[in-house]
Amino acid sequence: MTSFTDSLDLWGLFASSFISSTLLPGGSEVVLGYLVNTATYPVWLLLLVATLGNGLGGSVTFALGWWIVNPFKAESKKHQRAMKYVQRYGAWSLLLSWVPVIGDPLCLLAGWLKLPVLLSVVLIFLGKLARYWVVFWVVS
Repeated sequence: MTSFTDSLDLWGLFASSFISSTLLPGGSEVVLGYLVNTATYPVWLLLLVATLGNGLGGSVTFALGWWIVNPFKAESKKHQRAMKYVQRYGAWSLLLSWVPVIGDPLCLLAGWLKLPVLLSVVLIFLGKLARYWVVFWVVS
C-alpha cells in the first residue's frame, strides 16, 4: 500500500510534467531524474505518469491552437521556420514535441493548422514518451 507522501511524489511528477508541456516553463526532467534515482517506484510507472502529464499538456496546447480565432502571425525567423516545418511534415512533426523550446510551439501550430486530432494526439504522446525515455537513459 502506498503512503500519502508516495502519492504526492507521483502527483508532483504529473503536475510538473503537465506544466512543462504547456507554454509555461517547468522542470519535469529534474523531478523524474530525482524519482528514478530514489528507486522508490518502478521505472515504467514513472515513465507512464510523466508521459501522461506531458502528453495531456501537449494536447491542451494543441487544443488552444485549434481555438485561436485570429490568424497566427509568425514574426520571428524561428516561428516562421517552425510554421514551415509543421506545414511540410504535418502531424508527423509532433514526434518532435518533446524537444525543449520548439516542442510546445509545434503543438500550438499543429492545432492552429487543424491537423488531424487523433493522429496528432498519438504523435504528441509518442514524442513525450521519447522525452522521458531519454531522461531516464541519461540519469540511470
